[in-house]
Amino acid sequence: MCLRRYLINLVDKSKSDNDKNILDLLEKVPQAKLLDLGCADGEWTLKLGEKVCTKNLFGVDIIEEQIKKAISREVECRCADLNGDLPFEDEMFDVVHANQVIEHIYNLEKFIKEAYRVLKTDGYAIISTENLSSWHNIFALICGWQPFSATNYLLKTLGNPLSLWKGREHHTDESLCHNKLWAYRGLIEFLENYNFKIERIKGAGYYPLFSFLGNLDKRHCHWITIKARKKSKNYVSK
Repeated sequence: MCLRRYLINLVDKSKSDNDKNILDLLEKVPQAKLLDLGCADGEWTLKLGEKVCTKNLFGVDIIEEQIKKAISREVECRCADLNGDLPFEDEMFDVVHANQVIEHIYNLEKFIKEAYRVLKTDGYAIISTENLSSWHNIFALICGWQPFSATNYLLKTLGNPLSLWKGREHHTDESLCHNKLWAYRGLIEFLENYNFKIERIKGAGYYPLFSFLGNLDKRHCHWITIKARKKSKNYVSK
């Protein structure tokens, strides 16, 4: 029981560190328009807005109850499937944010093209997701188990005897299950392939060791966060 509590605390600390990483990557630009993809109830969206120093907050979610809560927090939230078209005009936003979203998307090409479309030229995206090449996922694969980040492909956690949530029916909606996972290099090349310029990368979580080590070894951290700029028309690749 003590070991389980220690591991749960590690997970919670790594999530907190990942949130700090995201906020650290945001630029303070009053009047900027920020779009939060998968904004849920809008609570985190407000924190993003505080860091950017803007109240021009927009969001997208698919769960009606969450959308109502986000709207009550003065986030202009719209209902849309992130596998399809976004209900916004071209080059409308200075910042597009997606935290723990892309692993749930099955049409990744559509998702990233839409994120690119609604960004202004020289605007940037913050993409954060679980890292398939984390040490604990590699360990699971060596053992012939599902990676820790891939135990919830179904509504029930399966395939990994060391998962803290093994056997638990933790979702009621298939949209909350993981569909696609990225390793460090794959995520970078995915964004570059769709004309984003990688500016900064931060990491968090390094199970079973301390979370801050994930920012020293980003290739094997648990949570990977990338800041990627929409290339300007005069951008020349080095």
